[in-house]
Amino acid sequence: MTEYIVIGRTNGTTRLGSPYCNLKIKNQEEEFSLAVWDVAPNDAPTVGQLVSFVTMQNNDGKRSAKRGDMRPGAMPDASHPLYALLPRPVERSAWDATVAHLVQMCAESPYKEIIADVADKLYQPYSQYPAASSIHHAFRGGLLNHVYQMLHMLEGIAPCMPYPIRVDHCALAILFHDYGKVQTYNRDGDVQPEDVLLGHIYISAVALQRELERRSVPQDEVQRIVHIVLSHHGQKEWGSPVLPCSQEAMLVHFLDNLSAKSDTIEGSPDMEYVSALGTRVPKPKA
Repeated sequence: MTEYIVIGRTNGTTRLGSPYCNLKIKNQEEEFSLAVWDVAPNDAPTVGQLVSFVTMQNNDGKRSAKRGDMRPGAMPDASHPLYALLPRPVERSAWDATVAHLVQMCAESPYKEIIADVADKLYQPYSQYPAASSIHHAFRGGLLNHVYQMLHMLEGIAPCMPYPIRVDHCALAILFHDYGKVQTYNRDGDVQPEDVLLGHIYISAVALQRELERRSVPQDEVQRIVHIVLSHHGQKEWGSPVLPCSQEAMLVHFLDNLSAKSDTIEGSPDMEYVSALGTRVPKPKA
Protein backbone atom coordinates (compact mmCIF):
# COMPACT_ATOMS: atom_id res chain seq x y z
CA MET A 1 0.00 0.00 0.00
CA THR A 2 1.13 3.54 -0.78
CA GLU A 3 1.96 5.64 2.26
CA TYR A 4 0.95 9.29 2.64
CA ILE A 5 1.20 11.98 5.28
CA VAL A 6 -1.89 13.95 6.34
CA ILE A 7 -1.30 17.66 5.77
CA GLY A 8 -4.88 18.83 6.37
CA ARG A 9 -8.16 17.58 7.78
CA THR A 10 -11.71 18.84 8.17
CA ASN A 11 -14.67 17.00 9.70
CA GLY A 12 -18.22 16.91 8.43
CA THR A 13 -21.60 15.18 8.58
CA THR A 14 -23.57 13.79 5.67
CA ARG A 15 -27.19 14.72 5.06
CA LEU A 16 -28.14 11.45 6.72
CA GLY A 17 -26.16 12.33 9.85
CA SER A 18 -23.13 10.09 9.33
CA PRO A 19 -19.72 11.53 10.22
CA TYR A 20 -16.86 11.74 7.75
CA CYS A 21 -13.54 13.49 7.39
CA ASN A 22 -11.98 15.17 4.40
CA LEU A 23 -8.25 14.56 4.30
CA LYS A 24 -5.57 16.33 2.35
CA ILE A 25 -2.75 13.83 1.92
CA LYS A 26 0.61 13.93 0.21
CA ASN A 27 3.74 11.98 -0.64
CA GLN A 28 6.67 12.69 -2.95
CA GLU A 29 4.67 11.76 -6.07
CA GLU A 30 1.19 13.17 -5.53
CA GLU A 31 -1.09 15.31 -3.40
CA PHE A 32 -4.88 15.20 -3.28
CA SER A 33 -7.98 15.39 -1.08
CA LEU A 34 -10.39 12.59 -0.33
CA ALA A 35 -13.43 11.97 1.85
CA VAL A 36 -13.30 9.04 4.28
CA TRP A 37 -16.76 7.90 5.32
CA ASP A 38 -17.89 6.99 8.85
CA VAL A 39 -14.92 8.65 10.55
CA ALA A 40 -15.83 10.54 13.73
CA PRO A 41 -14.10 13.83 14.65
CA ASN A 42 -11.92 12.20 17.31
CA ASP A 43 -10.91 9.22 15.16
CA ALA A 44 -7.46 8.96 13.58
CA PRO A 45 -5.70 10.18 11.57
CA THR A 46 -4.66 13.64 12.68
CA VAL A 47 -2.59 16.17 10.74
CA GLY A 48 1.00 14.96 10.63
CA GLN A 49 0.10 11.28 10.88
CA LEU A 50 0.96 8.68 8.26
CA VAL A 51 -1.90 6.92 6.49
CA SER A 52 -2.43 4.37 3.72
CA PHE A 53 -5.47 2.84 2.00
CA VAL A 54 -6.31 -0.64 0.84
CA THR A 55 -8.48 0.87 -1.89
CA MET A 56 -9.95 4.23 -2.94
CA GLN A 57 -12.80 5.26 -5.19
CA ASN A 58 -12.35 7.91 -7.87
CA ASN A 59 -15.57 9.43 -9.19
CA ASP A 60 -14.77 12.07 -11.82
CA GLY A 61 -11.76 13.28 -9.87
CA LYS A 62 -13.48 13.16 -6.46
CA ARG A 63 -11.70 10.57 -4.35
CA SER A 64 -13.19 8.77 -1.38
CA ALA A 65 -12.61 5.74 0.80
CA LYS A 66 -14.38 3.71 3.45
CA ARG A 67 -13.17 3.76 7.01
CA GLY A 68 -12.41 0.03 6.85
CA ASP A 69 -10.03 0.60 3.93
CA MET A 70 -7.99 3.23 5.79
CA ARG A 71 -4.84 2.29 7.71
CA PRO A 72 -3.67 5.11 10.04
CA GLY A 73 0.04 4.89 10.76
CA ALA A 74 2.53 6.44 13.14
CA MET A 75 3.54 10.04 13.70
CA PRO A 76 6.82 10.17 11.75
CA ASP A 77 10.03 11.58 13.15
CA ALA A 78 12.54 13.71 11.25
CA SER A 79 14.21 10.65 9.72
CA HIS A 80 11.08 9.63 7.80
CA PRO A 81 11.07 10.69 4.11
CA LEU A 82 7.56 12.19 4.37
CA TYR A 83 8.28 14.23 7.49
CA ALA A 84 9.60 17.20 5.50
CA LEU A 85 6.31 17.51 3.57
CA LEU A 86 4.35 18.67 6.61
CA PRO A 87 3.84 22.46 6.70
CA ARG A 88 5.52 24.15 9.65
CA PRO A 89 5.56 27.56 11.33
CA VAL A 90 7.97 30.15 9.96
CA GLU A 91 11.28 30.35 11.81
CA ARG A 92 11.62 32.88 14.62
CA SER A 93 14.59 34.49 12.88
CA ALA A 94 12.50 35.34 9.79
CA TRP A 95 9.66 36.72 11.94
CA ASP A 96 12.06 38.88 13.97
CA ALA A 97 13.83 40.18 10.86
CA THR A 98 10.58 41.32 9.24
CA VAL A 99 9.33 42.96 12.44
CA ALA A 100 12.66 44.74 12.90
CA HIS A 101 12.54 46.10 9.36
CA LEU A 102 8.97 47.35 9.81
CA VAL A 103 9.95 49.04 13.07
CA GLN A 104 12.81 50.71 11.20
CA MET A 105 10.34 51.88 8.55
CA CYS A 106 8.29 53.43 11.39
CA ALA A 107 11.27 55.23 12.93
CA GLU A 108 9.26 58.42 13.56
CA SER A 109 6.22 56.58 14.93
CA PRO A 110 5.35 56.70 18.64
CA TYR A 111 4.13 53.11 18.29
CA LYS A 112 7.28 51.34 17.13
CA GLU A 113 7.97 49.96 20.61
CA ILE A 114 4.40 48.63 20.78
CA ILE A 115 4.86 46.85 17.43
CA ALA A 116 8.09 45.20 18.57
CA ASP A 117 6.70 44.21 21.98
CA VAL A 118 3.42 42.80 20.64
CA ALA A 119 5.18 40.86 17.87
CA ASP A 120 7.53 39.33 20.41
CA LYS A 121 4.64 38.16 22.59
CA LEU A 122 2.46 36.82 19.76
CA TYR A 123 5.03 34.61 18.04
CA GLN A 124 4.60 31.67 20.41
CA PRO A 125 0.77 31.52 20.59
CA TYR A 126 0.42 32.09 16.85
CA SER A 127 2.83 29.23 16.18
CA GLN A 128 0.39 26.84 17.90
CA TYR A 129 -2.83 27.61 16.00
CA PRO A 130 -4.18 27.35 12.44
CA ALA A 131 -5.42 30.36 10.49
CA ALA A 132 -8.51 28.44 9.34
CA SER A 133 -10.22 25.10 9.72
CA SER A 134 -9.77 24.45 5.99
CA ILE A 135 -8.86 26.18 2.70
CA HIS A 136 -5.79 28.27 3.71
CA HIS A 137 -3.04 27.96 6.34
CA ALA A 138 -5.09 25.15 7.94
CA PHE A 139 -2.33 23.59 10.02
CA ARG A 140 -0.88 24.15 13.45
CA GLY A 141 1.26 27.28 13.07
CA GLY A 142 -0.66 28.41 10.01
CA LEU A 143 -1.84 31.50 11.90
CA LEU A 144 1.77 32.55 12.41
CA ASN A 145 2.62 31.99 8.74
CA HIS A 146 -0.42 33.95 7.55
CA VAL A 147 0.39 36.95 9.75
CA TYR A 148 4.07 36.75 8.78
CA GLN A 149 3.23 36.73 5.06
CA MET A 150 1.14 39.87 5.47
CA LEU A 151 3.86 41.68 7.44
CA HIS A 152 6.49 40.58 4.93
CA MET A 153 4.41 41.80 1.98
CA LEU A 154 3.82 45.10 3.80
CA GLU A 155 7.61 45.58 3.89
CA GLY A 156 7.77 45.45 0.12
CA ILE A 157 4.56 47.16 -0.95
CA ALA A 158 4.49 50.13 1.45
CA PRO A 159 7.28 52.04 -0.36
CA CYS A 160 5.48 51.44 -3.68
CA MET A 161 2.09 52.80 -2.62
CA PRO A 162 0.99 55.79 -4.74
CA TYR A 163 -0.33 57.62 -1.67
CA PRO A 164 1.10 58.00 1.85
CA ILE A 165 0.16 55.28 4.34
CA ARG A 166 0.77 54.75 8.04
CA VAL A 167 2.94 51.64 8.12
CA ASP A 168 2.69 51.58 11.92
CA HIS A 169 -1.11 51.46 11.76
CA CYS A 170 -0.96 48.63 9.20
CA ALA A 171 1.58 46.62 11.20
CA LEU A 172 -0.42 46.82 14.42
CA ALA A 173 -3.63 45.86 12.65
CA ILE A 174 -1.98 42.93 10.85
CA LEU A 175 -0.53 41.63 14.11
CA PHE A 176 -4.01 41.62 15.68
CA HIS A 177 -6.34 41.05 12.71
CA ASP A 178 -6.74 37.30 13.38
CA TYR A 179 -5.89 37.34 17.09
CA GLY A 180 -9.36 36.01 17.88
CA LYS A 181 -8.58 32.72 16.14
CA VAL A 182 -6.58 31.67 19.18
CA GLN A 183 -10.00 31.48 20.88
CA THR A 184 -12.29 30.54 17.99
CA TYR A 185 -10.25 27.45 16.98
CA ASN A 186 -8.49 24.81 18.99
CA ARG A 187 -5.01 23.77 17.93
CA ASP A 188 -6.35 21.15 15.53
CA GLY A 189 -8.58 23.69 13.76
CA ASP A 190 -11.91 22.64 15.23
CA VAL A 191 -14.36 25.52 15.60
CA GLN A 192 -15.09 26.57 19.19
CA PRO A 193 -18.26 28.17 20.64
CA GLU A 194 -16.58 31.60 20.65
CA ASP A 195 -16.58 31.56 16.85
CA VAL A 196 -20.33 31.07 16.70
CA LEU A 197 -21.13 33.50 19.53
CA LEU A 198 -18.69 36.35 18.80
CA GLY A 199 -16.52 35.66 15.74
CA HIS A 200 -12.80 36.24 15.42
CA ILE A 201 -13.09 39.79 14.02
CA TYR A 202 -14.92 41.08 17.10
CA ILE A 203 -12.53 39.30 19.49
CA SER A 204 -9.51 40.64 17.57
CA ALA A 205 -10.81 44.22 17.49
CA VAL A 206 -11.59 44.26 21.21
CA ALA A 207 -8.16 42.84 22.08
CA LEU A 208 -6.43 45.45 19.93
CA GLN A 209 -8.50 48.30 21.34
CA ARG A 210 -7.71 47.25 24.92
CA GLU A 211 -4.01 46.96 24.13
CA LEU A 212 -3.85 50.41 22.55
CA GLU A 213 -5.87 52.07 25.30
CA ARG A 214 -3.73 50.39 27.94
CA ARG A 215 -0.72 52.02 26.31
CA SER A 216 -2.44 55.46 26.23
CA VAL A 217 -2.75 55.69 22.45
CA PRO A 218 -5.01 58.71 21.56
CA GLN A 219 -8.62 57.72 20.95
CA ASP A 220 -8.77 59.00 17.37
CA GLU A 221 -5.73 56.87 16.54
CA VAL A 222 -7.25 53.87 18.31
CA GLN A 223 -10.35 54.16 16.15
CA ARG A 224 -8.40 54.32 12.89
CA ILE A 225 -6.24 51.31 13.78
CA VAL A 226 -9.16 49.22 15.07
CA HIS A 227 -11.12 50.11 11.92
CA ILE A 228 -8.49 48.25 9.88
CA VAL A 229 -9.20 45.04 11.83
CA LEU A 230 -12.97 45.48 11.67
CA SER A 231 -12.89 45.91 7.89
CA HIS A 232 -10.16 43.47 6.88
CA HIS A 233 -12.57 40.98 5.23
CA GLY A 234 -13.51 43.76 2.84
CA GLN A 235 -17.25 43.16 2.61
CA LYS A 236 -20.10 42.80 5.08
CA GLU A 237 -21.12 39.61 3.31
CA TRP A 238 -17.69 38.19 4.21
CA GLY A 239 -18.01 39.04 7.91
CA SER A 240 -16.68 42.59 8.25
CA PRO A 241 -19.07 44.83 10.21
CA VAL A 242 -17.74 47.89 8.34
CA LEU A 243 -16.20 48.45 4.91
CA PRO A 244 -12.57 49.57 4.55
CA CYS A 245 -12.54 53.36 4.21
CA SER A 246 -8.87 54.31 4.56
CA GLN A 247 -5.72 53.62 2.57
CA GLU A 248 -4.44 51.45 5.42
CA ALA A 249 -7.65 49.45 5.74
CA MET A 250 -7.86 48.77 2.01
CA LEU A 251 -4.21 47.72 1.88
CA VAL A 252 -4.53 45.30 4.81
CA HIS A 253 -7.69 43.82 3.30
CA PHE A 254 -5.88 43.07 0.04
CA LEU A 255 -2.82 41.68 1.85
CA ASP A 256 -5.08 39.37 3.86
CA ASN A 257 -6.83 38.20 0.70
CA LEU A 258 -3.56 37.73 -1.19
CA SER A 259 -2.01 35.64 1.57
CA ALA A 260 -5.12 33.47 1.89
CA LYS A 261 -5.75 32.98 -1.83
CA SER A 262 -2.11 32.29 -2.70
CA ASP A 263 -1.85 29.68 0.06
CA THR A 264 -5.06 28.09 -1.20
CA ILE A 265 -3.60 27.82 -4.71
CA GLU A 266 -0.27 26.54 -3.43
CA GLY A 267 -1.93 23.83 -1.36
CA SER A 268 -4.41 22.66 -3.99
CA PRO A 269 -3.65 19.48 -5.95
CA ASP A 270 -3.42 19.66 -9.73
CA MET A 271 -6.80 20.35 -11.39
CA GLU A 272 -8.76 20.02 -8.15
CA TYR A 273 -11.84 22.25 -7.95
CA VAL A 274 -11.55 24.72 -5.07
CA SER A 275 -14.87 26.22 -3.98
CA ALA A 276 -13.19 29.20 -2.31
CA LEU A 277 -11.71 30.18 -5.68
CA GLY A 278 -14.62 29.05 -7.85
CA THR A 279 -12.28 27.26 -10.25
CA ARG A 280 -9.89 24.36 -10.72
CA VAL A 281 -6.20 24.88 -10.07
CA PRO A 282 -3.91 23.66 -12.87
CA LYS A 283 -0.40 23.19 -11.53
CA PRO A 284 2.70 23.77 -13.69
CA LYS A 285 4.29 20.59 -14.98
CA ALA A 286 7.59 19.57 -13.39
